[in-house]
Amino acid sequence: MRAHIVIGLGGLCATLTACGGSPPAPQAAPAPKPVAAVPAPQPPAAAPAGPAPLVAAPVVPESAGPAYEAKDRRDPFLPLDVTSGPTGLQVATTKLTGIVRSARTTLALVEAQDGVGYILRPGDTLGDGRLLEIGADTAVFAVSATPGSQSNRVVLKLAAN
Repeated sequence: MRAHIVIGLGGLCATLTACGGSPPAPQAAPAPKPVAAVPAPQPPAAAPAGPAPLVAAPVVPESAGPAYEAKDRRDPFLPLDVTSGPTGLQVATTKLTGIVRSARTTLALVEAQDGVGYILRPGDTLGDGRLLEIGADTAVFAVSATPGSQSNRVVLKLAAN
């Protein structure tokens, strides 16, 4: 189908031609999928006479997550047990191996008899003592035999090479 439109404006004439075709044919809707038949509900069976039988609940393990395999390492999910006193770590048996100074903080590097190193700031605890201050070549600890008892000052001096 074609339509011609003629527009005349003061001696000018313009012709517009429009092409149109037949409208698009409607597409057929897809066929509905068959629905499975649903069985009719069955009436409940007659309840047996007497008490109902006991049914055991299923056993669920406490932790359903993966198990940790230590492989000669300490389990990081267990609390670290560093006790004070004769059996635990004692400040008097450690040595000061270094002091690190920066614009923000000062750290003391302390090594225990078993070779384990600790990085401490003033206020940190180590075994039976608490680090009070870090000097130019010393670390001063307050050590008490039992919590709440009188504390002694223990000064660790930086070992000279």
